[in-house]
Amino acid sequence: MTVSVVLFSCDLRLHDHPPLRAALDRSDEVVPLFVRDRGVDRAGFAVPNRLAFLADCLRDLDAGLRERGGRLVIRSGDVVDEVCRVAVETGADEVHMAADVSPYAHRREERLRTALAAAGRRLHVHDSVSTVVPPGALTPAGSDHFAVFTPYFRHWSGQRVRDVLGAPRVLRVPDGVGSEEPPCRKDLSGVSPGLAPGGEAAGRARLSAWLRDGLAAYEERHDDLAGDATSRLSPHLHFGTLSPVELVHRARRTGGAEAFVRQLAWRDFHRQVLAARPTACSSDYRTRHDRWRTEAAAREDAEAWREGRTGYPVIDAAMRQLRHEGWMHNRGRLLTASFLTKTMYVDWRVGARHFLDLLVDGDLANNQLNWQWAAGTGTDTRPNRVLNPVVQAKRYDPDGAYVRRWVPELAGLGRPAVHEPWRLRGLERAALDYPDPVVDLADGLARFRRSRG
Repeated sequence: MTVSVVLFSCDLRLHDHPPLRAALDRSDEVVPLFVRDRGVDRAGFAVPNRLAFLADCLRDLDAGLRERGGRLVIRSGDVVDEVCRVAVETGADEVHMAADVSPYAHRREERLRTALAAAGRRLHVHDSVSTVVPPGALTPAGSDHFAVFTPYFRHWSGQRVRDVLGAPRVLRVPDGVGSEEPPCRKDLSGVSPGLAPGGEAAGRARLSAWLRDGLAAYEERHDDLAGDATSRLSPHLHFGTLSPVELVHRARRTGGAEAFVRQLAWRDFHRQVLAARPTACSSDYRTRHDRWRTEAAAREDAEAWREGRTGYPVIDAAMRQLRHEGWMHNRGRLLTASFLTKTMYVDWRVGARHFLDLLVDGDLANNQLNWQWAAGTGTDTRPNRVLNPVVQAKRYDPDGAYVRRWVPELAGLGRPAVHEPWRLRGLERAALDYPDPVVDLADGLARFRRSRG
């Protein structure tokens, strides 16, 4: 009787799962294993919103496995120790897992490979599980990665996308393998009240609804703040309850999909950058020799930004949406990041850390490299672009509905006052429980230009 272990991480699904399919093809029995990694806790990535979503995902994965005659084995501790322990307990001679790109994931993979090899066991790492095109599969002449998205996307679009794998119909788990109970969302504190449910079933339901009702209008409406016309699939991509390969296939079959598919290519682009330049998660990809405001000088402004009390309604609306939902509209992410780094001239790492503290889709590659793009220290070819939040609000929230939804102090204001409440006078202004702007836009722009030089 042959046994394999499948180590789940950010691939918490049964549909289109290459490591699981390979293990089932090669073994009589399979141990689906998830390790609650203490290293992730120590690194500060185990925050309430992602832990809650993860709890939903693990319970849903366990339920799906039980429907097929199996179950999810959950352990806590060091990943390498627990995987090796399960392999010894079950007599497994192979471990299958998905490739990942973070520096921590690379170190974990190498430690696991070494430990298994020392015991005469093999580690199989599978590409194209969390990406459409694996990092490193596309390279330009003279470099190990693409540094600009447009040529990357041109090559990416020409790649053949592998076929989608079906979910297994039956799965046998060895008897007697001990497991912890799956965690439960209700046992956690500090979770955003509007956090969406996790799990493969929820993800597949959202995907079907999106393909039916949202995809066709995506290119036209994805920047509409009040319309909320984005897919909201990013948490499911981060936790792997949906396969990006399946998304590409299903979107293209539906038609009118290229604007959406382009966003999946951006996700792959950031992963190939981080895989090639691991330090980009904490250091400038392209330094501009910034003289960021010191922590002491920027503390009050940064706190106003976190709390959604900057005095700029569209910025505050987006920051409050983040706190309530653990998610933020894509245009809101761009505006809040530009405002913090360029108008307030606060180090992008301050904002990136806050996003990672709250975002349910907080993904190291996407989060850090999107923040650097907004700050002008990443792959952006226009690093000195500064977005005016008032102009942007009037363009992408013309009726002020998004602002009124998230900044109730301004709910009674019409246009244009809802986007520029500081222009009100007298009793009308005094009646608002809303702060004055933390910085004048012209002053912020001048400071940015002087400092970046």
